Amino acid sequence: MIVAFSIAPSGGPAAAEDGSVHDAVAAAVRVVRESGLPNRTSSMFTELEGEWDEVFAVVKAATEAVAPFGTRVSLVLKADIRPGHTGELDGKLERLEAALED
Repeated sequence: MIVAFSIAPSGGPAAAEDGSVHDAVAAAVRVVRESGLPNRTSSMFTELEGEWDEVFAVVKAATEAVAPFGTRVSLVLKADIRPGHTGELDGKLERLEAALED
């Protein structure tokens, strides 16, 4: 399964003077990277690939890492559940690029 998610704090001193929440996001991304699961972070989402229980354990830990930065945490999550398939974090992009070359 691949999960794309975004976590952000609110209701506290989480934002930098310019409104950025990069410190809180860095805390979440650190958890994801330390998990050892295949992952990718862009400007809006982090994608994580693995089995259901391991992926959601990482999402939970990343959410908990953001909690100290505010009084609330917002979590947006989208999942692609495709049993029997692995390596799709890169595979989906490779197939897209191949289709664009046609």
